[in-house]
Amino acid sequence: AECLSEITNTAGPADAKEELLDECESIWKQMEECQSKLMLLGAETLLPSDAKLSMLMLQWKALTVDCRQWQGRNPEIISTNPDILLELGKEELQKVKNDLEMLLLTVRSKNKHLEEDLKREQQWYEEQIRMLNALNEIEKEAITQDEQSSTKRDCDELKNKILKLKTYKKELLSALGAFLDEHFPLPEKGEITKSKKSSAEPAVELTALQEILEILINKLMATPHEPYITINESFWPPYIELLLRSGMALRHPEDPNRVRLQAFN
Repeated sequence: AECLSEITNTAGPADAKEELLDECESIWKQMEECQSKLMLLGAETLLPSDAKLSMLMLQWKALTVDCRQWQGRNPEIISTNPDILLELGKEELQKVKNDLEMLLLTVRSKNKHLEEDLKREQQWYEEQIRMLNALNEIEKEAITQDEQSSTKRDCDELKNKILKLKTYKKELLSALGAFLDEHFPLPEKGEITKSKKSSAEPAVELTALQEILEILINKLMATPHEPYITINESFWPPYIELLLRSGMALRHPEDPNRVRLQAFN
């Protein structure tokens, strides 16, 4: 009624206003009659103990009747006047417009907050990516340095092993030389002359047993596929026979003048 009063006060012909006021008066009278009937229904005398329950039952019945009436009736138009309906429609559209504008402002504000949150999240994501890339670079450098240090350690260990082997080889050769010089010295010139058939033949400087063994070892290591050496005049025959009898050397199966070191491995 207040909305209709505002509409009729602001705009609309005088006849429409009068017609609307008459309809409102009629509806108000109907409401007063219904109120009087309800008061008459609730005026029955009741016992004090049953008064509250009875009042509740009456209210329940009245509400049930009203509910059935509202469910069964069709919506009524307040007025059939087109000018009043036009003003009411404009008022409703204005309210809807205002509500939509408020909703639009709310959505824009929420979108602005979401955009700010998204911007912060993107900055945080970019920082995390940069940090991850930096950590990956540090990891790669650490792995490279570790590999280099590991390779260097391996090379140093290998060099130390080779140096130890060379030192051990020298010690072995030195010990072998001392053992051979003590127990298998070179023969005297007199013994060589006695063993020769003709004294007119020129004397040849003999090779020590240690040198013969070194020649056999070097030949076996350098050319394992062809380890044989040729016996020359500088090799004293007793030395060759000693090596053959002890199993340290072997003759070539087709050439007796060639010998090789026994492959002990």
